[in-house]
Amino acid sequence: MVEGYNGLLTATVFLPAAGALVLLLVVKGDRNVRNFAVLIAFADMVLSLVVFGFFDRSEGADRFQFVDMITWIPDVGLNADFLLTVDGLSAPMVALTGLLGMCAVLASWRIGLRVKEYFVWLLVLQTAVMGVFSSMDLLLFFLFWELELIPMFMLISVWGSGRKEYSAMKFLIFTILGSAFMLVAIVAVFLTADVGTFNMVELSTQATMLTSAGLLIPLSGLFWLFFAGFAIKLPVWPVHTWLPDAHTDAPTAASVMLAGVLLKMGGYGLLRINVGMFPSQTDRFAWALVLLGVVSVLYGAVVTMRQTDLKRLIAYSSISHMGLVLVGIGSVGISQGTLTVTGLNGAAMQLFTHGTVTGLLFLAVGLVYDKTHTRYIPDLGGLAGRMPVVAVAMLIAGLASLGLPGLSGFVSELLVFLGAYQAYDWPTVLAVLGIVLAAGYILWMMERTFFGERRETFDNLTDASLVEAAPLALMVVTIIGVGVWPTVLTGVFESGLNPMVDILNGVINP
Repeated sequence: MVEGYNGLLTATVFLPAAGALVLLLVVKGDRNVRNFAVLIAFADMVLSLVVFGFFDRSEGADRFQFVDMITWIPDVGLNADFLLTVDGLSAPMVALTGLLGMCAVLASWRIGLRVKEYFVWLLVLQTAVMGVFSSMDLLLFFLFWELELIPMFMLISVWGSGRKEYSAMKFLIFTILGSAFMLVAIVAVFLTADVGTFNMVELSTQATMLTSAGLLIPLSGLFWLFFAGFAIKLPVWPVHTWLPDAHTDAPTAASVMLAGVLLKMGGYGLLRINVGMFPSQTDRFAWALVLLGVVSVLYGAVVTMRQTDLKRLIAYSSISHMGLVLVGIGSVGISQGTLTVTGLNGAAMQLFTHGTVTGLLFLAVGLVYDKTHTRYIPDLGGLAGRMPVVAVAMLIAGLASLGLPGLSGFVSELLVFLGAYQAYDWPTVLAVLGIVLAAGYILWMMERTFFGERRETFDNLTDASLVEAAPLALMVVTIIGVGVWPTVLTGVFESGLNPMVDILNGVINP
């Protein structure tokens, strides 16, 4: 039974929202608003790193730690709790949100339109994402999931560019559609006579006892309803079409948060709910997950090679790399022997490493656009001579994205391929082809943007300032650190995934 009240996670989740309220009501002047937002983001980053750093990953330690639990709605038959806690799966994601939240605030230093409202929405967005990764009550999880829609819609529609209203509305419609699928599944699970709770800890312990007999919707139906909600957010082909538009028209900070943590909410949901609560259905439909994953990997890579806008290129590459998460989850489809944690660990690692890599890519692209006023690749070239800091950051992110050993992307992709190959050899080989294609479009993009002949109009460009370089440095250190010392993450993820693997092995080898 998970119970108690530690307070640390509550502070980590709600500090940005509290800061947003103070910002709205008390702080005056654009400069003071920026400084206060940086202070709140820094404090929340520190709290998130404390959660990750002090998480006990040793054998025999409690699975769920830093528990904040209060009985929430006991008297109207809902049996819902305010339950915040982290395990090995969610602790790294909380840290990732803190890191990227800090980067997003620093990347917004030059925002000049409605500065106070901008930072209010950005901080509320951070609270929503932190809440998703910390909630272990389905109702609370869903509320935080929905809360994220409002600030992201506002950030794109007000502070975006191009067809910003269209892109924001498209994002909203797709996400609400996914949320509707998820809500139906949540209500059906709760109304089951044998369950009667939203507590995800209890639901995961009852996972092997759930049968279609006592459910309003068969287990397979619940599995696919949850999958639909998470697949739209990940996103998976063919429900990916909202992502390139949203990225292209979003401001830099919104793109950083969207690619860095909002997409990861989809992958986290698949691991936490689809794998954790429906192990038999995950094993049954693993082949379908791998198929969709491979199609997403290859489709995303091929379409990426045709892009000439830097933001759209990174957006489509994200579809390809998120396909690897599905391939890693599909490793549970092993037909004989004992399932290991390798593939699932790779999927979880991919969520974290891709968050830092795409965060860095969008930070660098944002600086390129701010300095040159274009993202059109044929109009660029030779920028490395005038913007060496941005060029080095972009190069490190690009090499990590294509899986260069020594950088974080290599570790996650290797684990995915090793785990999935045991269950599906040829589909895994096809997924590897997506990484080969990634080398092509990443190197092509770098050559066309930063090397070659520089246009005369770019001769007076300036490199990143200290404030602009700070988030680049934070992401570079994280990418290199995880690449050199991957066990800092793999050990934590394993502690959260091993209980799921034990349950899955009971399903595979009854």
